[in-house]
Amino acid sequence: MRRVVYSLLPLLIFAGSVQAAPSLAGSTGMIDNPSADVLREGQISAGYYHIVEGNQFAFAAHAAPQTEVGAVIFRDRGSEHVGLNAKFSLQQERVNIPAVAIGAEDIAGYRETSWYAVASKSLPFGIRIHAGVGNGRFNGVFGGVEKQLNSLSVLPGKYLPSAALMAEFDGRQMNYGLRFAVAPGVKLDGGWRKHGSYFGISYTY
Repeated sequence: MRRVVYSLLPLLIFAGSVQAAPSLAGSTGMIDNPSADVLREGQISAGYYHIVEGNQFAFAAHAAPQTEVGAVIFRDRGSEHVGLNAKFSLQQERVNIPAVAIGAEDIAGYRETSWYAVASKSLPFGIRIHAGVGNGRFNGVFGGVEKQLNSLSVLPGKYLPSAALMAEFDGRQMNYGLRFAVAPGVKLDGGWRKHGSYFGISYTY
């Protein structure tokens, strides 16, 4: 049994080493859903996304121990709306324990404030799962799964960047995406959500 645990340990560590990236909603997470990840001390993130409804800018930063705050700016046909986010880590992920966080999105924003609790856990073979409950836009339960893909050699000396396949249920419908890590801290996102396709770029420092 001990040999089995030791043989799986590198896979678990690799699966849990994915750098956090902002979701379209601003908080660190997948596509629209937040994860239980919280930016570490000194970290900031920013992202731009083009969606069917307009253009979206997301910002987040470590604000206090185990706490992340951020904002989303949505622009469409000359109008601009701002929503504020906050997330607090209750427990960091360990080998046999998931990460757990609570948070709120769109605080005093243009839609509706949504409170949530979410857990995230890395599994062997580069798989990570997320599950949560919340009100507002989450409509009860939400969750998702992501699969990390290693860099692939396509030509001698040429590699496709590592990527993550993502599928999530946001409380109302399914979203699908692909996130490429193209440089340290830089990720390109694209996929299909709600009313149509989306694409964007984010940076986490």
